[in-house]
Amino acid sequence: MKTIFIGAISAFAASILLLLIIMPLLKRLKAGQYILGYVKEHKNKGGTPTMGGLAFICAIIIVGLCLLGVNNGQANLTFAITAGFTVVGFLDDFLKIYRKENEGLKPYQKILFQIAIAAVAAVYCYKNGLTKLNVPFGGGFSVDISWGIIPLVIFIFLATVNCVNLTDGLDGLAGGTSSAYLLVIGIMLCLQNVSFAPLCFVGVGALAAFLVFNTNKAAIFMGDTGSLALGGFIACVSVFSGNSLYIPLVGIMFVISGISVIVQVIYYKRTRKRVFLMAPLHHHFQMKGYTECKISYVYFTLTAVVGIFCLIFV
Repeated sequence: MKTIFIGAISAFAASILLLLIIMPLLKRLKAGQYILGYVKEHKNKGGTPTMGGLAFICAIIIVGLCLLGVNNGQANLTFAITAGFTVVGFLDDFLKIYRKENEGLKPYQKILFQIAIAAVAAVYCYKNGLTKLNVPFGGGFSVDISWGIIPLVIFIFLATVNCVNLTDGLDGLAGGTSSAYLLVIGIMLCLQNVSFAPLCFVGVGALAAFLVFNTNKAAIFMGDTGSLALGGFIACVSVFSGNSLYIPLVGIMFVISGISVIVQVIYYKRTRKRVFLMAPLHHHFQMKGYTECKISYVYFTLTAVVGIFCLIFV
């Protein structure tokens, strides 16, 4: 418990310090977010510094290494994979800023990079016998899927990374929802005696610091630099602990973001009509007149409530 508190507080302090350093730097470099013209509710957010995810991701990695050392293979791979997704997100954000438009990497480029990183995690799981999946509400029951872990892990990483990325659309939304997820999974890993459980609380501390500057009205955005890395981090701590099947449950709001986009695109292509006023779903609620603070609070609360329900049956 002491290690958990030290990790969370240290990550909070480190993230605050890094944010205070990079925010003025990003402003001087004019590394501001390009806002889509058709998102009228966000027209006053143009130019807000982006790539703030660099701060909390660096805080997570630095504090995590200090806390767990360099001998924990799963933790080290988590840092490496998170850093990999950070680089992909950074390239995407950099190109958007450089081109002064909302398109960075091409979709196929993003997917190829993501598959390559996810494949590393998948092979690691198979080679190291991390092929068992804990079944939710199964009272400790698990199932071994052997080589099937490889395609499953690749799918999980792609889905999680992109769904977290889609959830990053309002002030405090992705950060708040992710902090609730990591808090729940952290408690779950403690109950399961997983060695790298403190990493989740390190993530909560780092995100709590980011939310100081990211809640409405945000002074900085995490950008794809943060959202892709955050998705990768969430996937790592869940997959490497055998809790992959909990992602669509505790991460229900991430799933809803992804599904709402898929439904909107398919339905529009077939009928030229829309199911939602705008996708992902949080933009639909925003166009309905709900404030960003209220939407972010509801996403956080629902994640926490579903998570608590899952913890009862661990």
